Amino acid sequence: MHPQLQDKGVVVTGAGRGIGRALATRAAAEGARVVVNDLDPATAQAVADAVGGTAIAGDASSADGVAALIDGATEVLGRIDVYCANAGIDGAGGVDSLQTSDEHWHRMLDVNVMAHVRAARLLVPRWLETGGGRFVVTASAAGLLTMIGSAPYSVTKHASVAFAEWLSVTYGHRGVTVQAICPQGVRTQMLEDAGPLQELLSRDQALEPEQVADAWTTALADDRFLVLPHPEVAGYYAARATDTDRWLAGMRRLQHKIDESGLMR
Repeated sequence: MHPQLQDKGVVVTGAGRGIGRALATRAAAEGARVVVNDLDPATAQAVADAVGGTAIAGDASSADGVAALIDGATEVLGRIDVYCANAGIDGAGGVDSLQTSDEHWHRMLDVNVMAHVRAARLLVPRWLETGGGRFVVTASAAGLLTMIGSAPYSVTKHASVAFAEWLSVTYGHRGVTVQAICPQGVRTQMLEDAGPLQELLSRDQALEPEQVADAWTTALADDRFLVLPHPEVAGYYAARATDTDRWLAGMRRLQHKIDESGLMR
């Protein structure tokens, strides 16, 4: 049993499959009492049954949906100690990402960014009054680097990391621990739907969702902010920060190769 999870009340959004399911499963295995959230009631219930948790289906991105989830989870758990803001969506699926509709941009921002803001808005004041809590964002290496392909995904994942950083800076000294999980390719439906980008996203080996959950539980030991299931990302992130123009030039070369190969057509 992990001391940071044993007997804790844990909520995981988007937990019906993939990384969310792995996080919920691992938290339960470490002794946590888990609320499983997903848009799909059937998958939420299936995971809850498997881990001995409670399913609360619904939209964890809308203001009303977030409020209903937090109120329902608080009633079930007594207290939410850990909130895993895991639900996320990917790109528009079109060839020219620049032409992504405003409607899709709004949806991406709602799910990948505002869901975190809305949850923190309700949770943080309670945590400040009751001894703290842990807010975990499932972001992406795309939130640290540059995502070839989908502008909305890259931008919203950068924003989710930035919001997590802001939360840590603003409330970290007051008992609110914040973590951002930033993997590259993970064997989920999102990766399967990535089409020609699947090989690029799996360049440093596509991980199983359970390996991402392992990386997170390991990171609980020192409460580190950045959880990097692919260790290589740390080097890429450092290279991007120390010589941005060189990094961008390399990314442009990679984009050019993709353009010439016709993979994105």
